[in-house]
Amino acid sequence: MKKVRLIMGMPIEIEIVTQDTADIFEKAFEYLAEVDKRFSTYKEDSEISRINRGEICVESASNEMRDVFALAEKTKKETDGYFDIRRPDGLIDPSGIVKGWAIRNVAALIRDAGYEGYFVNAGGDIAMSGKNSEGKDWSVGIRNPFKINEIVKVVYPRGKGIATSGSYIRGDHIYNPHAPKEHVKEIVSLTVIGPDVLEADRFATAAFAMGKKGIVFIENLSGFEGYMIDAEGIATMTSGFKAFTS
Repeated sequence: MKKVRLIMGMPIEIEIVTQDTADIFEKAFEYLAEVDKRFSTYKEDSEISRINRGEICVESASNEMRDVFALAEKTKKETDGYFDIRRPDGLIDPSGIVKGWAIRNVAALIRDAGYEGYFVNAGGDIAMSGKNSEGKDWSVGIRNPFKINEIVKVVYPRGKGIATSGSYIRGDHIYNPHAPKEHVKEIVSLTVIGPDVLEADRFATAAFAMGKKGIVFIENLSGFEGYMIDAEGIATMTSGFKAFTS
């Protein structure tokens, strides 16, 4: 059974291979709505907005907020500063890590409820487990950033997480923290397969900010594979990426 809800400003798709799913679907979507309510920089009453206005200090923030801040700081150190939730204007925007974090938590919620086959997709950040309703491996299509209705590569993550960062749908929303006034122009899409969706998401965001160097960073990152499309439409993949294409 598959259901889709509009949360976090995007359609979030959850598919679970079972007929008895009504309760778990509601729990999953309710959790995601709570995450959006807490972390959305577009909601004036969200916790992150109140932190940015100085109404809440970080030390007094919720456990969830402090967990995400700690993950962001860890990612910043691991990527030589190419991942940074503090924007050039000084405000904090954790959206570059919250989506993967939330999807990983939803996957754990579904798994802990006893469901083995599931697929959760939030704007290209995807967690999956087991087989689909046909008893086959779940597959994910990488879109052509120049013709978004066209799939250029089909991958089979086989339980790993996958995330795609790019400028072809949301525009120039990812910047290089080392040169914040310069938008990333040399690449348009970078897909990362990692141990889980959070790991894939946080490193996909950072690697995209690196430009063409990002695919080299992923190549050298143990347990990760990547597929990059540059502004000329040329694709480059890491050495182990082909293992997930068949």
